[in-house]
Amino acid sequence: MDTLKIICQLVISLGILNVWLLRFKQPSPYRGGSAQNMSEEFAAYGLSSTFMSFIGGVKVLFALLLLVGILLPVLVLPAATGLAILMGGALMMHVKAKDPAVKSLPAFCVLFLCLLVIIL
Repeated sequence: MDTLKIICQLVISLGILNVWLLRFKQPSPYRGGSAQNMSEEFAAYGLSSTFMSFIGGVKVLFALLLLVGILLPVLVLPAATGLAILMGGALMMHVKAKDPAVKSLPAFCVLFLCLLVIIL
């Protein structure tokens, strides 16, 4: 079970870091509305760039805590719980924007993996 938990932590962390640090300005078929980058996606949801920066910073922080949590397990539960809450919010934004279900897939998968980490 520990191996599965660590794999989930790696997948979650690397996925979040990829989206927020490497693919921030790039298009994705999962972006909300007709957005071509993260700034446009938050605007499509009616959210400010300040809020986007805050959410991005918190997500990156939680992703890094999940990585460090491999060596310091006490960090894993708060990080996974925080990300699960944020992914729930992301799912609600997709629903609010009336996005097709496929656009919610990454948020749903990360939420599922976070819940798995919490349970394990």
